[in-house]
Amino acid sequence: MQIETAGHKKTQELGKIFAQEILRKEPQGKAVVLALTGDLGGGKTTFCQGIAKGLGVKNKITSPTFNIFKKFKIPLYGRGAFQKKKFQYFYHFDCYRLLGPKDLKELGFKDIVSSPENVVLLEWAEKVEKALPKDSVWLHFDFAGKTKRKILLDKKREKEPKGTSRRQKVKKP
Repeated sequence: MQIETAGHKKTQELGKIFAQEILRKEPQGKAVVLALTGDLGGGKTTFCQGIAKGLGVKNKITSPTFNIFKKFKIPLYGRGAFQKKKFQYFYHFDCYRLLGPKDLKELGFKDIVSSPENVVLLEWAEKVEKALPKDSVWLHFDFAGKTKRKILLDKKREKEPKGTSRRQKVKKP
C-alpha cells in the first residue's frame, strides 16, 4: 500500500492514525515493531512524532541520533478509549550511527522486542535488518516533491539491489 502526504502536518497525522490502529489491536506476545527506511529528510522522524502523539506520549519527539534510542511511557487513556494497559512503553531508535545488528544487541534490543507491552519504532532500520523480528512492519519514505512524501507500507520487506535507492529525482522548480 502506498500513501502520499502533503506537508509535515499530514505526515504526523498519518503517524497518529497508525498509532491509534496499533492501540486497537491486542498484543501478540511480543512488541509491535515499525521499521522505517528512506533518505535523510524523507519524513521518518515526522511520522514518528505522529506515532508518539497517537500513543498519548506528551514528550517532544526528536531524532535520538546521539542517544541511539529513547524510551517513553505510554499513558493510559480515559474511560472508553482504546488503551486498557496493553502497551506501556514506546521506544524510538535511530540506527543511523549503528554499524550493524550487533550494536543493537548491546542495547538490550532482544528483551525490548520480546515484550508485548512495547511499541518499537526504528529509523534507518535497514542498517539492522537482520536483528528485527520477521513480522516487523516496514515503511519506506520517499520524496514526491518539495513537501510531499510517498510512504510505502511493505508487509514483507522488499529488498533493493545494492547501490540503488527507491528515491525518485525531484525536479527543482
